[in-house]
Amino acid sequence: MAVSVAREHWSSRFAFLMAAIGSAVGLGNIWRFPFITGENGGGAFILIYVFTTTVIALPILIAEIMLGRMGGQSPIQSMMLIVRKHKKSVLWVVLAWGGTLGAFVILSYYSVIGGWALKYTLLAVTDSFANLDPAASGTLFGNFTADPVSLIGWHTAFMAINVGIVVWGLHKGIERAVVFLMPLLFLLLIGMVVYAVSTPGFDQAVDFLFTVDFSKVTSNTFLVAIGQGFFSVSVALGSMMTYGAYLDEDINIPKSAVIIVIADTSVALLAGLAIFPLVFSFALEPSAGPGLIFVTVPIAFAQMEAGYLVGTMFFILLSVAAVTSAISLLEPAVAYIEEAFVLSRRTTAILVGTACWMVGIATAFSFNDWSSFYPLASSGVLVDKTIFDVLDFVATSWVQPGVGILMAVFVGWALSQETVAEALNVDDPTALWFRFWTFLIRVVCPLAVLFVFAGAVWPELVASLMPSSGG
Repeated sequence: MAVSVAREHWSSRFAFLMAAIGSAVGLGNIWRFPFITGENGGGAFILIYVFTTTVIALPILIAEIMLGRMGGQSPIQSMMLIVRKHKKSVLWVVLAWGGTLGAFVILSYYSVIGGWALKYTLLAVTDSFANLDPAASGTLFGNFTADPVSLIGWHTAFMAINVGIVVWGLHKGIERAVVFLMPLLFLLLIGMVVYAVSTPGFDQAVDFLFTVDFSKVTSNTFLVAIGQGFFSVSVALGSMMTYGAYLDEDINIPKSAVIIVIADTSVALLAGLAIFPLVFSFALEPSAGPGLIFVTVPIAFAQMEAGYLVGTMFFILLSVAAVTSAISLLEPAVAYIEEAFVLSRRTTAILVGTACWMVGIATAFSFNDWSSFYPLASSGVLVDKTIFDVLDFVATSWVQPGVGILMAVFVGWALSQETVAEALNVDDPTALWFRFWTFLIRVVCPLAVLFVFAGAVWPELVASLMPSSGG
């Protein structure tokens, strides 16, 4: 049985916000959000995204942080304490197990991609993008990902950085890191946007991101917006519950959650304003995914006068975003193992980090030697997916939505409104905002996340239920 461990608390609300924002802001903010914004109607998509994030991701974020503070331990131990105290079924603890394991799996492959960011930071610092043309850039990235030794080496470096931070605990490790890294991230991002304003492609980038084009909006746009908001804010992975466990009782959770969501969305939009002016200025293709960050953008750095400086800033920014998210993915499992086996923080962080690193090796091989190995091909499920694809699909399309639904139902229906109001320091449970939030967490959030889950697992079925054209 897990042992109750006296937990440190955040030294300030600012430290908590920096950590939580760091958890939410990751690699997806830097490349995926700007692209899907332009692809789905620009300003129209932003309006839909803000609306769906406010009514779906934000309520679950509030619930997750609240559960963490109620339990005051790791997600698993917190849920054990909560269900015992309030006489609920121990089966509810599955949501904490799911979030913790989901975070572990995601970190295993996220660390490999984080290693790419570190590698390209070194390339930028050593001015390796000078005179880079499209063919050379593609070859550079292709040769890098084709070398499993190199991928594993950078994966090792990235994981070591995160373990090194988590080893030192809350105050000396996580707090010190995020209080320095998150302001640095914002400064670097703003600096890149300031530079981007002077480029000839800035106006085109603004049109790409913000022109309201409802002709591109379909019912599927709402599905994309819900999914992006839910996953971008980093809910249902145990990270926010763990960070909530370190939160003082007098901190206003709903207000803090609003700040986290606003900051997360702002970073995504600023990233678009920093990246796409460069892409359009040099007539490059604004394609999504790793191709944009690791192939297309370096070509722009090679052609601009300040390419060395801007390229270095950009990949440091990318690495910072990756690290702040990764430490929040490592912390839930470390916190639980520390409690369950009464081990030192140093030993626990190294053990969990090593285990995660070992799983990540399979992802590294998925880009080269095992790129044609589809582990579930004979089962008829996920037949064309590599080990990396399977891990990503299971964690983000099955586990994370499932945990989100269970969390919303547990807080909305299993716990009494009086208990929830007390946990959120609500003086008047009849207050309009609290009643509205309760309605969202009880009805809207479970149904919406279930819709996202169904769209990922049974896309053909969901597509058949939705109109095929917008208006």
